[in-house]
Amino acid sequence: MQTSLDKIKLNKPVKIQTLNCDNSIKRRLLDLGLIQGTTVTPILKSPAGELTAYEIRGTVIAIRMEDAKNIIVNL
Repeated sequence: MQTSLDKIKLNKPVKIQTLNCDNSIKRRLLDLGLIQGTTVTPILKSPAGELTAYEIRGTVIAIRMEDAKNIIVNL
């Protein structure tokens, strides 16, 4: 089953399927390690809900909600 990264609950690991973003943000996400098959785990949400911190390959990065909506993952 597939969904977007912004809908994943905290501490639930998922695997990246595809990135549906424009080229500028897609390149940045790929450089951060968000490639197909990579495991991503949401670990913290900002109080306003606009940012979520994700653990990716042993590193924690924050992704905006509007960008997370374009990252398709497998449950």
